[in-house]
Amino acid sequence: MDFETRICQNCQKDFTIEPDDFSFYEKIKVPPPTWCPECRLIRRMNWRNERNLYKKKNEASEKREKILSMYSSNSPYVIYDKEYWWSDEWDPFSYGREYNFQKSFFEQFDELLKNIPLQALQLMNSVQSQYCNYIDHNKNCYLVFGTGFSENSRYLSRASFSKESQDLLTSNRNELCFDLVDCFDCFNLISSESCNSCINSVFLYGCRNCNDCFGCSNLINKSYCFFNAQLKKEEYAEKIKSLSLGSNTNLIKIREKFNKEIKDKAIHRFANVYHSTNCTGHNIYKSKNSKNCFDIMEDAEDSKYGIHSLNIKDNYDVYGNYKNELCYEGVDNDVGMNNIATITVYSSNNCSYCFTCQASSNLFGCVGLREKEYCILNKQYSKEKYFELKLKIIKHMNQMPYRGIKRVYGYGEFFPVEISPWAYNETIAQEYYPLTKEEALNKGYRWKEEEERNYPIEIRSGNIPDNIEDVGESFIGKVIECDHKGKCNEQCTEAFKIILEELQFYKRMNLPIPHFCSNCRHYQRLKQRNPMKLWNRECMCDDKIMDIMVNVKTNLKLLMHQIDLK
Repeated sequence: MDFETRICQNCQKDFTIEPDDFSFYEKIKVPPPTWCPECRLIRRMNWRNERNLYKKKNEASEKREKILSMYSSNSPYVIYDKEYWWSDEWDPFSYGREYNFQKSFFEQFDELLKNIPLQALQLMNSVQSQYCNYIDHNKNCYLVFGTGFSENSRYLSRASFSKESQDLLTSNRNELCFDLVDCFDCFNLISSESCNSCINSVFLYGCRNCNDCFGCSNLINKSYCFFNAQLKKEEYAEKIKSLSLGSNTNLIKIREKFNKEIKDKAIHRFANVYHSTNCTGHNIYKSKNSKNCFDIMEDAEDSKYGIHSLNIKDNYDVYGNYKNELCYEGVDNDVGMNNIATITVYSSNNCSYCFTCQASSNLFGCVGLREKEYCILNKQYSKEKYFELKLKIIKHMNQMPYRGIKRVYGYGEFFPVEISPWAYNETIAQEYYPLTKEEALNKGYRWKEEEERNYPIEIRSGNIPDNIEDVGESFIGKVIECDHKGKCNEQCTEAFKIILEELQFYKRMNLPIPHFCSNCRHYQRLKQRNPMKLWNRECMCDDKIMDIMVNVKTNLKLLMHQIDLK
């Protein structure tokens, strides 16, 4: 088919469906989308709460003691602790039900979701990492989210394969690092952005293969550079010695100087696309034929609108997928094929509209099933009956679509935001597309009011010692006031504690105690990133390459050297 322009039913703006898109939709037998790509992304993000954690009653326990949960205490969802949820002590089939053709499909799915027990947190194959969410194969981690294969680390977000690190965002394969955004394969790197393979450095932007550099930008294969000036090894050592980075006051002044004199004047690469062929987006590695993708760790092929994914092929509109092929509209799915509209579905094939199912195939509208097949709404059918009923339900979804506050959902659409377990400001949608309460409600999203915390503050932010040398173990476990005091739109926790491993890290790295809670620090790093959008721009190099797709805002210097296209 030819290009087709449609109007998004959510934002009412035009969007284009290309011939390759139509081919994909035909391959998986879904109608073309009625929402634009950005609205589809926000809709998926509305179904992922990573870092808003609550105390909620564990219904698996006779005492019903409260445990840490991603579902709020007053939400209607039933939660079990991880061990009981994975056990054979309960039967997900006991919550199954007949399909009712007098109700819309999504209405029935919502009823099932609110009735069946759910995992309090998404913790897979991890050890000593109970204060985390959406993690896999982690060890000794604390407040780590959307991250896998990491150890001895704290306050990571989408920062897999990390070791002995803290406060990282979308940065992978780093060790002994702190406060990084979009950095990869680095060691002992501090407060830097968009760097690869850098060692023993502080305050870098857009550098590669550098070691022992401070306050620099756009350097490749350099050593002993200070604010982009080349120094001798001895001169560099003297400069670093005089800085006193353990002082919070000094660190703030140096950061301001770096931002004003170096980072704001830096040349920005058109997009971080490395070792890839025919790809557009940002932070893409070792991929081919993938368009409008962001934060692809490696190996995306023939995919589009993929976010924060790894080893995907023929995937459209996915977030957090790993080793998936021929999948559409998914969130956090591992190892699967031919899945449509699935959330945290692992090692499963041919599933549609499923939530937290594992090692299964041919499921439709199921929740919490393991090693099952030919099921609809958690009810078992024969193979023949399953496919017969599935076709009837698909037809019914279009004849009786779910009607939300301002939207209509038929077959092929992702789960409605109206039945998400979380309000807009609880989810990662608020991280990438922040809204005020009024804006969210006007758009038809739910909003969760902040719960009163009333923490007994033991250390006011103004009383935190300026230098790490003056902080002793008496600080461990104390309730410290966040500088924002909850008066921001950054999911502020109002207070925070320093744990032993964290203090040891600050001492080892000679870094001051933070003045903000981990959520506020996370949002400060988010502000350093460009939105997940592309613009048509002209390169500012001498070659004047025209009409390139970039992830750089129009007010920044842009360069697209041929040497950087590798």
